[in-house]
Amino acid sequence: MALEVEIKLRLPDLEPLRRRLTGLGFGVHHERAFERNLVFNTEPGTLLRLRDFDGRNILTYKGPAAPGPHKSREEIEVEVSDAAGLREILDRLGYRPVFIYEKYRTEYRRPAETGIVMLDETPIGDFLEVEGEPAWIDRTAADLGFARSDYVTSSYGTLFAEYRQRTPRAPANMVFPADPGFESSGARRLE
Repeated sequence: MALEVEIKLRLPDLEPLRRRLTGLGFGVHHERAFERNLVFNTEPGTLLRLRDFDGRNILTYKGPAAPGPHKSREEIEVEVSDAAGLREILDRLGYRPVFIYEKYRTEYRRPAETGIVMLDETPIGDFLEVEGEPAWIDRTAADLGFARSDYVTSSYGTLFAEYRQRTPRAPANMVFPADPGFESSGARRLE
């Protein structure tokens, strides 16, 4: 069983964080790329997601999260070559998309370490996901200037639902504006 252990950190400003990552020896593992996620109806607490990240299609199952300071849960991922065919199969099995979320993601790694940090630019703000062993997550977050009280263990679905409660005119899905020239830079948000 693969176990995903991660936290999110809210970022008020991207540039100081990027400089801090470089100063701590992190390098870009995957350049900034657009990501679109379809979340399908499942049992409460579980997730079935089809992700398109930089032309790769990945189907992910995530089990219920265990309580604790880090989000920890079973994760099974498979890459699929035919996303349209897979969506048709899921539809025949009764799975329907219930939420769409988009982001621009840049992945960072430090040599000889298994943990990864992912800078996510989303329509509701910027986040850093820190994924790895709990001690590595805690050490990395502290090195970046964050305290355990800064940890966010909510999913993007939950964060967007909270955002929608505060912003009644927000769209139904966490997607960027339909402007074809738009790329997130932290300047434009869904408000």
